[in-house]
Amino acid sequence: MTRQQPEPQAAVTLRGIVKRYPGVLANDHVDLTVADGEIHALMGENGAGKSTLMSILYGLSQPDDGEIELGGRPVTFSSAAQAIDAGIGMVQQGFALFDTLSVTDNVVFGAEPTRRGLLDRRAARAAVAELVERHGLRVRPTDRVGDLPVGVRQQVEILKLLYRRARVLILDEPTAVLTPAETERLFDVLRGLAADGHTILFVSHKLHEVLSLSDNVTVLRDGRVTMRSATADTDRAALAAAMTGRDVELDKIYPPGTPGEVVLAAHGLTIGGPGKPVLADVSLEVRAGEVVGIAGVAGNGQTELVAAIAGLRDLDAGTVTVGGVDLRGLSVRARRAAGLAHVPEDRAEVGSAPRARLADNLAVGFQRRLARRGFLAPKAIRAHSAAIVEQYDVRAAGPDAPMRTLSGGNQQKAILGREMAHDAPVLLVEQPTRGVDIGAVVNIHRRLVEYRDAGHAVLLVSAELSEIRALADRVLVMYEGRVVAELTKDEATYEALGLAMAGGAS
Repeated sequence: MTRQQPEPQAAVTLRGIVKRYPGVLANDHVDLTVADGEIHALMGENGAGKSTLMSILYGLSQPDDGEIELGGRPVTFSSAAQAIDAGIGMVQQGFALFDTLSVTDNVVFGAEPTRRGLLDRRAARAAVAELVERHGLRVRPTDRVGDLPVGVRQQVEILKLLYRRARVLILDEPTAVLTPAETERLFDVLRGLAADGHTILFVSHKLHEVLSLSDNVTVLRDGRVTMRSATADTDRAALAAAMTGRDVELDKIYPPGTPGEVVLAAHGLTIGGPGKPVLADVSLEVRAGEVVGIAGVAGNGQTELVAAIAGLRDLDAGTVTVGGVDLRGLSVRARRAAGLAHVPEDRAEVGSAPRARLADNLAVGFQRRLARRGFLAPKAIRAHSAAIVEQYDVRAAGPDAPMRTLSGGNQQKAILGREMAHDAPVLLVEQPTRGVDIGAVVNIHRRLVEYRDAGHAVLLVSAELSEIRALADRVLVMYEGRVVAELTKDEATYEALGLAMAGGAS
């Protein structure tokens, strides 16, 4: 007779969690159970209640109703410090690291080993080195954090939790700022942690990542649980339907546009660097009614290219024209007047004023239109912001909510809606769906194609090859600051893009 294996013990149990904010029921009697050693995905659209639920578990917020158990024992947390003491750690979307300090100093900060009342640096380095080796992390304890790429910084955040003996790790949208290669390295780390007995709560809206990584998945919509399933028993279509409440057409590739006259032209753009040039003699053209995609592994000049066109980065050589107007020497404002709109990669530092109201952020660039007798008109600003909020499904407590209180995906939708409302001849758009849920991705893609079909020129930079293939009429691939390949829509297969991105194009 075969003995049944005992079911793994529940590491985390949430029962009937309720959280209300003014005008919003963020969590509506949510139940969630996660076992020891499990990777459990929590999915949902922006504003579905994922981050709120995890903030409650981590002690950043208190529930209005419901219970929390760890290992079968009831707990209550009034602060993150109490959650950490109980063995729960959280890596949030915005890293909390000191750029000028080493990896070791960042990891032990606030919990430094001491000897005779003084910091024991040898013990600190040894403890961090042991954790790095045990978990196979690609981090050097002596490196300065400010010199590290984003994916390695994230590993430093994980190290901080492991150093504090966290057994339950919450990762909130951890791949939003990672390249595909960095994402795979993160997944290897998480699988190793789970095999070592850690419990992982993986908050995401990316279907392929959840299906690749997790053991079980829970889906929230409008604050309620709409699906609980073993990941092996579901698929992308079912998850998308549970998230959005409707069937979603996945992997849609839009038909090509009808290009007209050249609107944006860049010739010989060059920016020097300490070693190789950041941009090396880059030339491109974008026509009216065309989307030109820029593909490449992060750090190969894409960001600098767009910044140079937008006027945020000085060129050592080269020219940029919009509608035949030479932009040399023009300010960002003057370039806007010449016909540029720009959705930047960094939505917090460049794309918005985080402490300002949502309505004021949406009014940026429209001040003259929204003024009456030389003064900004509050009613006009509200009407303008309400139209963008409705068209792009921006979820916020209201027009007076500070921009920083919106989820990352809703900030992105707001900025994209504002820039497209300018109706500029040229739209520079970087990572348009980073941090955005599947339902909003479909909406944003449709609107970008409509913008193209209305006769605008769109220069698209994206780390998502599926997005490049879906939207771009032509694809330029960048490698080490140069354009190394130009592909038509039909030629831009995953294989061809991947080869060129690795420097393998002829």
